[in-house]
Amino acid sequence: MEFLQLLLSGLANGCVYGLVALGFVLIYKATEAVNFAQGDFMMLGAFVMVGLVNPQFLGLNFWLAVPLALLVMGVFGYLLDLAVLRFMFGQSQIAVVILTISLGFVIRFVAGLIWGHEPLNLHSPLAFGDLRLGDVVISFADISVIVVTVLMTLFLWQFFQRTKLGLAMQAASQNQMAAYYMGIPVKRVQGAVWALAGVVACVAGILYASKGTLDISAGFIGIKAFAAAVIGGFGSLPGALMGGLIVGVIEPFASRYLPAGYSQIAPYALLIIVLVFRPNGLFSQVRIKKV
Repeated sequence: MEFLQLLLSGLANGCVYGLVALGFVLIYKATEAVNFAQGDFMMLGAFVMVGLVNPQFLGLNFWLAVPLALLVMGVFGYLLDLAVLRFMFGQSQIAVVILTISLGFVIRFVAGLIWGHEPLNLHSPLAFGDLRLGDVVISFADISVIVVTVLMTLFLWQFFQRTKLGLAMQAASQNQMAAYYMGIPVKRVQGAVWALAGVVACVAGILYASKGTLDISAGFIGIKAFAAAVIGGFGSLPGALMGGLIVGVIEPFASRYLPAGYSQIAPYALLIIVLVFRPNGLFSQVRIKKV
């Protein structure tokens, strides 16, 4: 029973890591840039939801606030690409990395300025009790996280397989020049990718805030999500989610069965092992580019 309890808890945390890791991969596949502010996107999306729902702020109905928060983060992602990131075109990848790290600091500062530095709770109907199965106690928040992640995964899979925009994103990620000559508006597609990454981060933020308290340091979850993306395979969307689940499951078991403190380094120890023996990740999709 303890094994099942730890497994379900790890899967719920892993789903959040996987959704944030998915944002890393989406942007990398479209622009070959790494957005180290993706965790802060998640934190900002959660705080936007808090601002819309909690009584001390706007106090809107939760289900009305969800699409508004997703819209806000989608617009934020698109405008960020339009106003800032497009001017980095042609610059080195390290310059973009430094920019996104700096952006994370700015987001944390602004969030602290607006919502304060004290922990807040999201008034979420997703966290309305526990389900008891014998000796196993499962919170409805954890169940909601797992269910929403499965639905989000199915939606994204259908989006990339069935829609013109999804196919255009895949084409632009594989060869931007060829996509441009085929009539695909590459810059607008990249803006749409940043918007989609903002939406996915917002979903992760809402789920994260539904599980417990929220403060501006929540954005540092992006470090674990980055490790998850690398473990799964940085170019693979399914790999990002699987990497998140692996990291999420490792943590509670390491905390239970290893000496104190080892649970924090267990995901990164696995990351080192994967990089040594399978540098492209466990579920990588390696493509050979002809030049």
